[in-house]
Amino acid sequence: MKVCALLPIAVAALACYPRVTTNVTPLDPSLHLAKTCSDGVKLYTAPDRVEHPYREVALINSKGQLNGSDESDMLLSMREEAAASGANGIILAQIEEPTPITKVAAGVGEVTLPRVGKATAIYVAADSSNSVAACAHYKRPSWLRRHLWL
Repeated sequence: MKVCALLPIAVAALACYPRVTTNVTPLDPSLHLAKTCSDGVKLYTAPDRVEHPYREVALINSKGQLNGSDESDMLLSMREEAAASGANGIILAQIEEPTPITKVAAGVGEVTLPRVGKATAIYVAADSSNSVAACAHYKRPSWLRRHLWL
């Protein structure tokens, strides 16, 4: 009887567990930028793609389970954390995926595999007006939408 009562609680707890976890390490603690929104954070695939001078704000590391997330979840999480630190861009360093052989071996053993991403949050002063415009009508998704994927 107790198992039946605890099952819905366990399912709800698992549903609340984020698909991707992201941590941010500030590079210059004396730098204080206003928070922005994830829509105002541009994604750059290499440092030379940034057209204007920029300042590095933070290092971003994300981790998600291969079977519970995809690259877009990881990039969105990175953009949200960069926006919270005041950055208006991220330079993607890498997203590491397990090899196909590892995926097959994990499938046989029913092991969950991690997907790992790294980026650098940047602030491009020349792009700040574009970031403000992108965030003008931004409405942050509700907690339920962000965590229960509704």
